[in-house]
Amino acid sequence: MEVILDKRYEMEIVFEGETHTLCNVLRSILMEDEKVKAAAYSIDHPIVGEPQLYIRAGSPKKSLKAAAETLRDRCDEFRGLIESL
Repeated sequence: MEVILDKRYEMEIVFEGETHTLCNVLRSILMEDEKVKAAAYSIDHPIVGEPQLYIRAGSPKKSLKAAAETLRDRCDEFRGLIESL
């Protein structure tokens, strides 16, 4: 993960080695946050491109950390459901 833009209300991050899977779920969770004004990602080349996630929010770092925690919690919940089968 490399931060390529870090401003007060904007942040852009490159996720090396990741795909649509991580970026799309992060974008989706970020957009659930009322403090997030925009969240989007792009992959310039479908085979060799690295995803770039853009966040515009009152505090992009805090919003990203909260989204990561939410994702972890949801994964833990899902794992528990699967293990109970």
